[in-house]
Amino acid sequence: MERRGIRPDGTPYLWEVTVYAHSTGDIEVNLVTDPYSHALTTNSTRSIVIDLDAAQWRPGLWEDTPAPVIEKAVDRAIYELHVRDFSIGDETVPAAERGTYRAFARDSAGTQQLRELAQAGINTVHLLPTFDIATIEEDRALQQEPDCDLASYAPDSDQQQACIAAVADLDGFNWGYDPYHYSTPEGSYAVDPHGGARVAEFREMVGALHATGLQVVLDKVYNHTAQSAQGQKSVLDRIVPGYYHRLNDIGGVETSTCCQNVATENQVAQKLMVDSVVTWARDYRVDGFRFDLMGHHSVENMLAIRAALDELTLESDGIDGSAVYLYGEGWDFGEVAGNARFTQATQGQLGGTGIGTFNDRLRDGVHGGSPVDSGSTFRQGYGTGLGYDPNGDPINGTTAQALSDLGHATDLVKIGLAGNLRDFEFLASSGETLRGDQIDYNGSPAGYADQPDEVVNYVDAHDNETLYDLAVFKLPVGTSMDDRVRMNSVMLATATLSQGLSFWHAGTELLRSKSLDRNSYNSGDWFNRIDWTGQDSTFGSGLPMAGDNAEKWGVMAPLLANADLTPDAAAMAAAEAQALELLALRSSLPLLRLGSADLIHEKVSFPGGGLRRPRRDRHGDR
Repeated sequence: MERRGIRPDGTPYLWEVTVYAHSTGDIEVNLVTDPYSHALTTNSTRSIVIDLDAAQWRPGLWEDTPAPVIEKAVDRAIYELHVRDFSIGDETVPAAERGTYRAFARDSAGTQQLRELAQAGINTVHLLPTFDIATIEEDRALQQEPDCDLASYAPDSDQQQACIAAVADLDGFNWGYDPYHYSTPEGSYAVDPHGGARVAEFREMVGALHATGLQVVLDKVYNHTAQSAQGQKSVLDRIVPGYYHRLNDIGGVETSTCCQNVATENQVAQKLMVDSVVTWARDYRVDGFRFDLMGHHSVENMLAIRAALDELTLESDGIDGSAVYLYGEGWDFGEVAGNARFTQATQGQLGGTGIGTFNDRLRDGVHGGSPVDSGSTFRQGYGTGLGYDPNGDPINGTTAQALSDLGHATDLVKIGLAGNLRDFEFLASSGETLRGDQIDYNGSPAGYADQPDEVVNYVDAHDNETLYDLAVFKLPVGTSMDDRVRMNSVMLATATLSQGLSFWHAGTELLRSKSLDRNSYNSGDWFNRIDWTGQDSTFGSGLPMAGDNAEKWGVMAPLLANADLTPDAAAMAAAEAQALELLALRSSLPLLRLGSADLIHEKVSFPGGGLRRPRRDRHGDR
């Protein structure tokens, strides 16, 4: 079906497809929504014919507001935000619009916070999944809420999570990594989810963010679908069974991503991915894309997207596609690991593409341990007291061992500050002058990038504990709140002042807590809420959801019950002020955003750790 020239009459439709379904071993007649849907009925039961060029779906705020210009990729300071979190608890937003796209176009505590961040130096908002999601009720009147007074329970009670668990799959909250239709906005975030209304509301949000001085990045999940085979919310597999999903040797769908893996190495699956990205860029004027589990896609996939975007022009399409930035999770695991099926879009394999990957090396050097290592809860790092403020846990070893480990953690931080370049040389903690790719990171090279625009530096994100919660585990319990605020700033500084792109999790500047929850994807509004006024800390909101946290409840409970660990308004204000200073420093100093490996080699050194040996130029001279 062609996108343009369609009569904009809002006609609902389904495709009737007769197929042989491998899952049932029979001929099936499937009534299926359109995988290329641009509009849907509430809860996505029908696709809807829509002309995206029709004036009624093009709000003036979006139509008339150009995106702010970001000169170089490394100029980006990204703020990761969930649409519902942004306003669901914001009483300065009209009640009917809380948790929706429209809240971004209102004058509220949340939009005031975004303006303040933009003035300091944040220039990009990364929105968690906003495509059509399979797991959220779109009729807001039918979304259930916990039948409890959550605020009345003790800070270490298990009652809050029990009340939320009872409605967790029936409320309005989910992170949204459950794709249903890739090219339609999610309806639960719209005041009116039917047809073109959600399109217009989404565009209004983009226009409002652009007007605030913020570019917009969308989180895309092309690596899996929520269902496959004959599942009720399976679309691709009910149209061409066995094609769109990656299969194992006996014909079963691979699920290493968590869910039903999509085989984007297949030509038409890649085409769907490319066409969807182009739709969001051209027809919604978004400015970048973050790819979930990008290592499950091929370099070929990513270069096809890059080439398609590069063809978009301001004159013809209203957007300069070459300026659209791409980044993602470059992790290497699952059935595709080690380039088993194709050359993966992973860390170290995207040199020269300008496509970024998240830098877990810097993150783990700062934190201590790794969030994927369940045994490293109390392991300290560069920013959490290793060797200089011991927490007493035996995992950190003797003083001598801790200081040695601190040296290595510092090496990871240094190479991160230098853009994580594989060939950057510096005096390492061993006393040797080493390149970035000679520094060990769990058996892999720490430095893996050819250019700084291939690296996104971060110390917290929606996954795992918030930065404040992580420090609650790792710093000595008796650490003063003033010192906790300073350590929060030190950790943020490593990501903010590094070469490469900077990435913050929403609310980290306000000491955001999720009550120690390590995986709040389905923990409801209570554990995910943010108070933009900086008056109410969310630490001590009860023991987090049992599913991913119960094994640690024994150590969590006394921490949550400790009133000295709950930030007050003064602590949150101090943390915010220091965080904004970091942003202002980054945005005002071009030396922190050099943008090329050559300039980093020329201008970056670590005198406190010994000067690097000068590089030889192309003639062999120093």
